[in-house]
Amino acid sequence: MIPLSEINKRRTFAIISHPDAGKTTLTEKFLLFGGAIQTAGAVKSNKIKKSATSDFMEIERQRGISVATSVMSFEYDNTLINILDTPGHKDFAEDTYRTLTAVDSVILVIDCVKGVEAQTEKLMEVCRMRNTPVIVFINKLDMEGQDPFDLLDELEDKLSIKVRPLSWPINIGKQFKGVYKLYDSSINIFDPSITDVAKEVIHISDITDKLLDETVGEKDANQLREDVELIDGVYDKLSLPEYHNGEIAPVFFGSALYNFGIKELLEKFIEIAPTPRERESDQRHIKPTEDKFSGFVFKIHANLDPNHRDRIAFLRVCSGKFERNKFFHHVRNNKKIRFSAPVSFMASRKSIVDEAFAGDVVGLYDTGNFKIGDTLTEGEKFMFKGIPSFSPEIFKELVNVDPLKTKQLEKGIIQLAEEGVAQLFTRQPGNKKIIGTVGDLQFEVIQYRLQHEYGATCRFEAIPAHKVCWVTSSDPQQMIDFKRIKANNIYKDKEGNTVFLAESSWAIQSAQEAFPSIKFHFTSEFLLDGA
Repeated sequence: MIPLSEINKRRTFAIISHPDAGKTTLTEKFLLFGGAIQTAGAVKSNKIKKSATSDFMEIERQRGISVATSVMSFEYDNTLINILDTPGHKDFAEDTYRTLTAVDSVILVIDCVKGVEAQTEKLMEVCRMRNTPVIVFINKLDMEGQDPFDLLDELEDKLSIKVRPLSWPINIGKQFKGVYKLYDSSINIFDPSITDVAKEVIHISDITDKLLDETVGEKDANQLREDVELIDGVYDKLSLPEYHNGEIAPVFFGSALYNFGIKELLEKFIEIAPTPRERESDQRHIKPTEDKFSGFVFKIHANLDPNHRDRIAFLRVCSGKFERNKFFHHVRNNKKIRFSAPVSFMASRKSIVDEAFAGDVVGLYDTGNFKIGDTLTEGEKFMFKGIPSFSPEIFKELVNVDPLKTKQLEKGIIQLAEEGVAQLFTRQPGNKKIIGTVGDLQFEVIQYRLQHEYGATCRFEAIPAHKVCWVTSSDPQQMIDFKRIKANNIYKDKEGNTVFLAESSWAIQSAQEAFPSIKFHFTSEFLLDGA
């Protein structure tokens, strides 16, 4: 069996939020506390002329947003921490959904001024699909935000999850003085410093201690006592089993910009967050302590370094031990494959890794062998589940602007589709290509990357489309008839599966009634269920 010490020292999680809630800044400050970087700078700050450590694509630097998932690893307090920093922008939600399949828990960042926003609710829905444990960090306490109790009510109401504060703010905005840690009766005094780590911690014997009055003033001390009494009376105590089942969310308050409340969050996270969990495959549940290695690809990124034209598959290790130069079984391709230069990540910096255990994320240089969802094992034939493609929301036809660059465009769009930047649907005859995305901004990213990475130019033309359905049938003749009658709406996805591109919900309904033997699937998960 794999040593439990290796499993138990790992924490693999994603940081998720609505755009501009402070997610990337929080990630940067974790790296600061972990010693992975030496200087903390505000995102988009002019004082330190570099963008956040985890934003490394040129288009991200230009737009000030994260459009790709970054992987960062560092050690803190004898714990190996793997952070997956995800896109916050709703147009790149599908990349975040896939990333959430590769983590064991999440930290959800909430802007105390704006509260729970629409994208936050969607992200939580995905977490709830897998009962992913969630810790909430309410950020920007240095700004004039909402009342903390109102924020807790909003969290419970909109995210359908119980909450339990583990720290509590002493005022907010200009009057913000610090946070009281309910779990150890100590106070962190707020010092608005961007580059220094907040160090001043005052321990009090209990909430009635007169030292509290001397530290924050009698008025604020009395208000804090009332708040704590209300918290203990209204909110359930934190239950680790409930937290691990995604039923209750611990809540912390702070300011990522000013490095405040981060150390407490990080240390408590290490203490309570789950270690690598078992994973579901199409054959059985795979335990992290199993001897034999297994893992799955949840992301592919080409041209991470434009100077080297590299293509890296991000692999989540699920069991056993991954070893450099060892042959593993590529289940989908049914062939042996080994890796001479697997890498671990610290944002855009990479280093060769010799071994990795459950919970780790390894980068594998790829020449085109991998697709998202691919499974590697030591020989056993199973595929990990839970990495489906969803129907996109916006569909446009890809039009080649420069016929002399047709090959470059073809190669580029196929690689971007395999990365998961967008979904590609092709109709023959004619080689008509339809791109499906979650949001309009993805089309801008596709155009930018095709031009700058492949030298191909294109434009997009809107088409009348509502939803794509994957179709299967146990009746071959009805499938033939369906494809003939609906020929203008029949496409192949990048895996070669048949899909029906419907103009409206009515078109789907009428097709279902006319062809009762045809099954219409709205995610690609059915492929692992043997449909």
